[in-house]
Amino acid sequence: MSPSTTEPTAPPVAHAGRGPFPLGATPLPGGGTHFAVHAPHSDRVQVCLVDENGREQRVDLPDRTFGIWHGTVPGVGPGQRYGYRAYGPWRPRAGLRTNPHKLLLDPWARRLTGGIGDPQRLLAYDDDPFGAPSTVDSLGHTPLSVVTGPAGTARSARPGTAWEQTVLYELHVGSFTARHPGVPPERRGTYLGLTAPAVLDHLAGLGVTAVELLPVHAFVTEPPVRARGMRNHWGYSTASYFAPHPGYASVPGAEIAEFGAMVDALHAAGIEVILDVVYNHTCEWSVAGPTLSWRGLDAPGYYLLDEHGGDIDLTGCGNTVDAASPIAVRMVCDSLRHWANEMGVDGFRFDLASALGRPRGGQFDPRAALFTAVTTDPVLTDLKLIAEPWDATGPGYRLGEFGAQWSEWNDRYRDAVRRFWAGRSGVREIASRLAGSEDLYDRTVRQPWMSINFVAAHDGFPVADLVAYERKHNEANGEDGRDGAEHNESVNHGVEGPSADPEIVAARERHVRALLATLLLSTGTPMLLAGDEFGNSQGGNNNAYCVPADTPVTDAWPLDWSSADPARIAFVQQLLGLRKVVPVLRQRRFFDGRARTVGFPDLVWFGGDGAELDESGWHDDDRRTLQAWVDGSQLGTVTRAGVPLADSSGLIVLHAGGPASIVLAGPEWYRGRVVCAFDSSAPDGAPADRSPRPVGTETEVSGPTVLVFRTEG
Repeated sequence: MSPSTTEPTAPPVAHAGRGPFPLGATPLPGGGTHFAVHAPHSDRVQVCLVDENGREQRVDLPDRTFGIWHGTVPGVGPGQRYGYRAYGPWRPRAGLRTNPHKLLLDPWARRLTGGIGDPQRLLAYDDDPFGAPSTVDSLGHTPLSVVTGPAGTARSARPGTAWEQTVLYELHVGSFTARHPGVPPERRGTYLGLTAPAVLDHLAGLGVTAVELLPVHAFVTEPPVRARGMRNHWGYSTASYFAPHPGYASVPGAEIAEFGAMVDALHAAGIEVILDVVYNHTCEWSVAGPTLSWRGLDAPGYYLLDEHGGDIDLTGCGNTVDAASPIAVRMVCDSLRHWANEMGVDGFRFDLASALGRPRGGQFDPRAALFTAVTTDPVLTDLKLIAEPWDATGPGYRLGEFGAQWSEWNDRYRDAVRRFWAGRSGVREIASRLAGSEDLYDRTVRQPWMSINFVAAHDGFPVADLVAYERKHNEANGEDGRDGAEHNESVNHGVEGPSADPEIVAARERHVRALLATLLLSTGTPMLLAGDEFGNSQGGNNNAYCVPADTPVTDAWPLDWSSADPARIAFVQQLLGLRKVVPVLRQRRFFDGRARTVGFPDLVWFGGDGAELDESGWHDDDRRTLQAWVDGSQLGTVTRAGVPLADSSGLIVLHAGGPASIVLAGPEWYRGRVVCAFDSSAPDGAPADRSPRPVGTETEVSGPTVLVFRTEG
């Protein structure tokens, strides 16, 4: 089978001389570039050099070792655009889809350029994915890889924030600064937008210690979304696991340097950088989708395939990466090390991580090949590793089952907190979530900070919409409202959507403050969604993953900084400030609930009447008040500037009902006084009454409220 495009005369000649590693395109000190690509089923592979006019020169790679085709091409250096053409068998029922008419991205490329033209030209088949191969060439209609040299500059020192002191902040690089008034217009929606002093001051001033970036690996829009005239906004459609997304560069082609500048600026502000990485599937969709890279090189090696050559889809995105395959494990680990060593990032959040631990699509195994490779790698073990512990299938839900080195997104925390403040549950589950979710994690090898606590994330309603919408409003996505979660544990306080009614507005604001206070006072690692600290809304859309294809970056779900609520920002600052100075709120170990060496239990639960909860109280689903006495005396005395403060013992009160009189609880061994340090019913969280009061006395609450009392110093 021969491609339709005629090869140019007198092309360069590649020569051997180096081994098959590293994979990708490596410029050599003496000139030329070494190319190496995994294509074990091919009997011929060409590297295709594409000039500025779109013309290509094809160079045969002369050597094959371990299924990797490799060779050095003289006269080629950084900046050269290229792709691969693979020749070999077309046996789609066996998963083999080799077609030299399709110009393929290098899976190890450090930079991509260009976009998709006519998507039909990217299909490797003619009319049927299991029928005859296409003879239509894809050159000019597919992105290209670009040869890149070393980064050239050493990355900044990592902040190295301990897990128990970490506060995560999930943001989208484009949306976060798209309308930020403190960011120069030409940098809005870009990597450099995050280097603006106003942005860094906001993050550091809140008390954020790490940003968790939605995907920044280069991505393209998946076929079903493109067919609706939309484009992918979030980035969960990876086209390269090594290249920064070019759409977030302020200057075309400068994405590597600008990404590095962003990391350095965040590090200088004491803020770590966590990447949301999507190793579970790629942008190629199903076998009916385009052939851009992996499918044309080694579909059986990169993807989970069934016995008929079709994709096993555990992700809801058409395909699933075979994370037990040696080449897939190498690709993921090489990618992670690249972002850690060369780009300076501090950790990774693995999207749909359960799919990576199901060999051949079967049962989940926490000791699966990829997990073992990651957690035994000497570079990666020093980084923060976060799993999203589910995939798109029921058997893939594995919260609490990942290994000892993994933290996990805790959606049961999210749902429990939402239900409690919506008045739909008693106190039993909210108590477990407040105390670190020990019921979900094996305390012999896990620690409470491994629970990533959140009440809102990119996927779902932001907090402002949780209290203003009872149903999703996703019509703008073009899927007739079929997309997005149906059950959000949200309330609208009487009106669906925006309201000018002062009582509704006040109720919503109070509800939001209770949600945020619970999140930031809970044991575990809190994660804020960008904009929740100032009231950003998505207008009831709970799946804001796409926008019309012609939407500029600055108009794609931008955060509304012009309507930012400074009182809400100050409220979050106060909460995070309190969390920082009270060690018992960020424990390294689970509570015991029983006497330690100091002789006192470290956690005791009470009801609104001040009495310790008994079995019937725990199972009373109408109970709306929970009090937690946390004893921090085993943590020692807290000091500030060398001055001793009270220890971190105290009382946390959660009340989700209407006006009530609550008896301040205290354990039998403490008969001193407590001082109110925080009150969520106040817009700024500042208590109206800071006078010491004895435990056992009553305090009045006018509605849903979180209170924090500390022992008198």
